[in-house]
Amino acid sequence: MSNHHSNAMAVARPAEAAQDENLTRVLKPIHLWSLAVGLVISGNYFGWSYGFAAGGVMGLALALIPVTIFYVTFILSYSELATAIPHAGGPSAYARRAMGKFGGYLNGISCLIEFVFAPPAIALAVGGYVHALIPAVDPMVATVAAFFFFIFLNYLGMKTSATFELTVTIIALAGLVVYWLLAAPHFDASRVLTTPLLPNGFGGVMAAVPFAIWFFLAIEGGAMSAEEMVDPQHDIPKGFLSGMATLLIMAALTLFLTAGIADVSAISAVDFPLPMALASAYGDGSLPVLLMSGIGLFGLVASLHGIIVGYSRQTYAMARTGYLPKFLAHLDEKHHTPVWALVLPGIVCLFTALTGLTDLVITIACYGSVVMYLTSLVSFFILRHKEPALKRPFRVPSLVIPAVSVIMAVFCLVSLLMASSAVLPYVVGIYAVAIAYYFLHGNRHIRPFEEEFGVLDDLDEDA
Repeated sequence: MSNHHSNAMAVARPAEAAQDENLTRVLKPIHLWSLAVGLVISGNYFGWSYGFAAGGVMGLALALIPVTIFYVTFILSYSELATAIPHAGGPSAYARRAMGKFGGYLNGISCLIEFVFAPPAIALAVGGYVHALIPAVDPMVATVAAFFFFIFLNYLGMKTSATFELTVTIIALAGLVVYWLLAAPHFDASRVLTTPLLPNGFGGVMAAVPFAIWFFLAIEGGAMSAEEMVDPQHDIPKGFLSGMATLLIMAALTLFLTAGIADVSAISAVDFPLPMALASAYGDGSLPVLLMSGIGLFGLVASLHGIIVGYSRQTYAMARTGYLPKFLAHLDEKHHTPVWALVLPGIVCLFTALTGLTDLVITIACYGSVVMYLTSLVSFFILRHKEPALKRPFRVPSLVIPAVSVIMAVFCLVSLLMASSAVLPYVVGIYAVAIAYYFLHGNRHIRPFEEEFGVLDDLDEDA
């Protein structure tokens, strides 16, 4: 960016105003690793087991293969985008730079659909785990209490939030290790290699895809903390890639060890499959079951808290841009946190959780995520062609990687359409309302991109 432009920017935006608007840079690679793993770790504690009912053990395992290939290739591609454009808007910012204002809005909304519908499912599971641990506590009361507590915790600031996230993620990961050690001695391969191997055929594999996605859903949310990282260009790849490696190991061990010790038909429709699986080996009310119920809460808490961080930053960034009402970009003076961006989507999450429909909200979140993934990958290719000189501190070594990612993302979308067509009207309705809002109001107050994030090159706002 030229000195002339920088000076003009300084006139347009006084330094103190810009400082008031900015988030605080406090995060290091270990924090992004904990966010990447923490955002997702609840996917090991609940949600994925619904895939047993859809496709059986091997059907879910086979669904996990293309989903894993997708996430590995996507995170590599996404790391290039996140380091080239380290913006709190994450996918919204990448698509905006590549495809213009509407493309950025659409990708931001897709991200919000994912991040606003995932927390209700997790909070419902928190209620289920608390009730399993303390039967006297009503699951819905625990669900509501969890929302209020974690919205307040996020209000206290990113440093507090990141420290908490790191702590609970480590505890949750240790809890999974304990679970694997408890399950391994009782593992029976015949439970995995059932007859028939695919009880619902190839259609069952496709139907299991949304629940395989749940093992990795929301890992990309770490990119939305880019403006709060000390050195985002170098630290984002470290945090993302180490997080992805951790999640790969977790998914494989959790799926097969659980299937090897329990009657999968019994745990395929509950929000606390790990304690129930251990109960089949150690007995109801046994110490291992109570221990897993307690530790399982840490896994759910890590994801619930981390995704609240994600939706608040996406909402904040879209409001700062002008896509959403400006008051959502207001930062609290004491803690420098986006208060309304925490509270308003949190209210939507809470009302959604009150429906109690875990599998429905998981599927809606999956639709939003897959649309966002595809749009981000299209943005990747457009930016490679349109801006070859854009500084890319991390660069994907071969275009085969994002090409494979696109193919796998299309496979995931087709699987969703085939297996969850009943949910499609809800998704279409949400997008219809969002697009109507954009054309009626949201496109009237959009700020120039470089004005809100001056370290980037000038953008062509005519796109």
